[in-house]
Amino acid sequence: MNRSTGRPVTIPLPTVQTRTARRRLWLSSLRVWLAILMLMSVPAGQALAATETIDQASTETSSRVVANELTVKITADMATVTVETSEGPVEITREQDTTHQISGEFSRTSRPCPPFCVQPMKVAEGVSTVGELEILDMLRHPDGLVIDSREFEWYLNGTIPGSVHIPYTEIAGRLDELGCTRSASDWICDSARQVALFCNGPWCGQSPTAIRAMIREGYPAGRIAYYRGGMQMWQLLGLTVIPGEF
Repeated sequence: MNRSTGRPVTIPLPTVQTRTARRRLWLSSLRVWLAILMLMSVPAGQALAATETIDQASTETSSRVVANELTVKITADMATVTVETSEGPVEITREQDTTHQISGEFSRTSRPCPPFCVQPMKVAEGVSTVGELEILDMLRHPDGLVIDSREFEWYLNGTIPGSVHIPYTEIAGRLDELGCTRSASDWICDSARQVALFCNGPWCGQSPTAIRAMIREGYPAGRIAYYRGGMQMWQLLGLTVIPGEF
């Protein structure tokens, strides 16, 4: 949301090359025809097993094709990362147009301070500050949780695939969603999950505020990470963004 105009900010979503999409379509068609041929020539049980094998092989081949087609990878050894979302798997890639520039809200260099002031690298004792690769690792880890701690309007306009939305104004009262249990007056966080919080970028105080509130309520600082780069750095690197959910 543009705070000066009150209008939503349009965020360009990264795209994959057209020829990669055509390869995927071709592989999908091939899988269908092979499955039909197998069903016509073998018993039902064997046909089902064969179809599953074809499906798995097609998916793996498609992933290799995509990796080979990409000219802008995440690292030299990692082209894409697939994460689970409420809408199904999402493949995180980088923008392939090497002339692309970000636009809109996250292309700005300056905002009034306060409230949009530069945040420290270390927001609290015991909390680690991480970058994009650590966020990607946590998104794939079954025990990790990446939290978008921004206000709802910001979240709706685009978020990191696989993250969950818990606003910084609410997180201290929702620690039960992160593995804590409520006693008579306190939170018991012996089984707290490993989490990483982010907001809009180094000029955004929403996730640092959330982190300090969590620690104040008893959440272990050693199980919290702070992604300082936030959405601005995520988009600057051309990483995939998806719309937030209502």
